[in-house]
Amino acid sequence: MPPTATLPETATEQKTQRQPPYHVVLLNDDDHSYEYVIEMLKALFGYPVEKGYQLAKIVDTKGRAIVCTTSLERAELKRDQIHAYGPDPRIPRCSGSMTALIEPAE
Repeated sequence: MPPTATLPETATEQKTQRQPPYHVVLLNDDDHSYEYVIEMLKALFGYPVEKGYQLAKIVDTKGRAIVCTTSLERAELKRDQIHAYGPDPRIPRCSGSMTALIEPAE
């Protein structure tokens, strides 16, 4: 019977790749009140009133604010939830939700 050859063990390195992060960006408009933005951010993201106010102020003054940085799948979900939140009942001319977009978090 011929001798059995054994191969040397090779170390295999497994690298876990992380998904690249994405920003959910809330865009400003004149059809939603600060109260609406604060309530929406609390309902969808669980943010306290103070953080909601800070983000509402950024949206109002800069035209956009990053409200969340997360995986692409969750960012898409949060963007869709913002789009589905509905109109601001405090402003009669308001006919729909705010607008949000997703962008890579470079």
